[in-house]
Amino acid sequence: MLIALTSALIAVLAAVASMLSEHQANEAMLSQLKASDQWSYYQAKGIKHNMVDTQIVVLESLGYKDQKKLDEMKAARDKYKSDQDDISKEATQEQKDSQKALKSHSSLSYAVTFLQVAIGISAISALTRRRWLWITSLFVAAGGLAFLTWGTLSVLSVVN
Repeated sequence: MLIALTSALIAVLAAVASMLSEHQANEAMLSQLKASDQWSYYQAKGIKHNMVDTQIVVLESLGYKDQKKLDEMKAARDKYKSDQDDISKEATQEQKDSQKALKSHSSLSYAVTFLQVAIGISAISALTRRRWLWITSLFVAAGGLAFLTWGTLSVLSVVN
C-alpha cells in the first residue's frame, strides 16, 4: 500500500514537472520568435537609414540647395539609427528571456525523467516485493524533486 501511495505522489510530481517543462519550452520559443522579429525590424531600420544616407550624399554631391529638406532627411536618418539602438536592446532582452526559459525547461525535463524512472523502479519493487528497490525509487524521486525545485525556482527568477 505504501508503494502505491508513493508511486501516485511521484506520478503527480511528474505530471506537474512535465506541464512546467512544456510551458517553459513554449516560452523559450515565443521569446526567440519575438527576438527574431525585433532583429528583422532592426534590419529594416538599417536599410531605411542607409537609403536616406545615400540620398543625402547624392543630393549634396549634386549641389542640392534646399538645406531645410537636407536637414529633415538628416534628422530622419539619425532617428532611424537611434531606433535601431532601442530595437537592439529589446531584441537582446528577448534572447536572454528565451535562454532563461530554455534553462528552466532543461532542469524541468530532467525532473520529469528522474520522476518517471522512479515510478518504473517503484512498480518493479511492487511486483518483486523488494523493499530495497522501493527505497531506491524514493532516492531517484528525490533527485527528480531537486530538479523540479531548481527548475521552478528558475521560473520564478530566484536563481539564474
